[in-house]
Amino acid sequence: MTDDPFQSQRRRLLALAYRLLGAWAEAEDVVQDAHLVWLQQQAQVDSPRAFLERVVTNRCLDVMKSARARRQEYVGPWLPEPLVTERALVTSEPADLEAVSFAFLALLELLSPLERAAFVLAEAFDYSHDELATALGREPSAVRQLLHRARDHVAKGRPRFAADRAAHEAMLATFLEAVSKGEVAGVERLLVDAVTAKTDGGGRVRAAVNVVTGANRVARFLLGLVAKQPADVRYELHDVNGWPSVVAFSGAAVWSVTQLETDGARVFSVSTVVNPDKLRALGAHVTGGPEASSSST
Repeated sequence: MTDDPFQSQRRRLLALAYRLLGAWAEAEDVVQDAHLVWLQQQAQVDSPRAFLERVVTNRCLDVMKSARARRQEYVGPWLPEPLVTERALVTSEPADLEAVSFAFLALLELLSPLERAAFVLAEAFDYSHDELATALGREPSAVRQLLHRARDHVAKGRPRFAADRAAHEAMLATFLEAVSKGEVAGVERLLVDAVTAKTDGGGRVRAAVNVVTGANRVARFLLGLVAKQPADVRYELHDVNGWPSVVAFSGAAVWSVTQLETDGARVFSVSTVVNPDKLRALGAHVTGGPEASSSST
């Protein structure tokens, strides 16, 4: 434990920034900015936690507004930066594993920056309407409208999740086995008719620039991806963004991360990150690189 109020809140602040931005490097930059503000104003602060979360939230709002413009030029589908689960979560219990999944963070991208901030603060950080109004600098009535719209959007697009981790892991194993056999029909049987596949290469590596839709097309697409992977690729299961996920390695480097949206019986979406810029932080932690030994969380 530390007596420094900022350091005692640092992990929580990083979790907040990551949920708002979906990018670890940006989250770290925001929290570092908040630290500078803290050093300048701490003598006048009555509630360090509320103050720091307000600073982080408002800095994230600025970043989100800029990011929305940048992502209009992003090459292909956008997915969040993968993280080992414990880095992405708040330390309090119970841990909200669904809210940091690829599918859920991608869903939050459809909200406006203010809607996303209101939703995350209310749902993941237990803010009341009055606390939201203070954090966002809005009237309580405006905050209620923001939160209502955000919850409505999320309810309509909320991802499906397996009943428990065992069911998720069982589907993941079945999925891997089917893909490894290379038979379209075997993979297709695991997918819902309207299944989607997103591959985030960010223009850094070759990847599909459009979302692939439909069981047969997705099955063929997935088998095509496997065929194009390096000859030395190997697969490991790691806990990524709340759920067991398939991490593909080529040598010592992470080649890709794949996460399924599944109810335990069928697969609704397949999300794969191959953008090497987004795999760097995860790679350091699953391979024991230098970042793992100097984690800022």
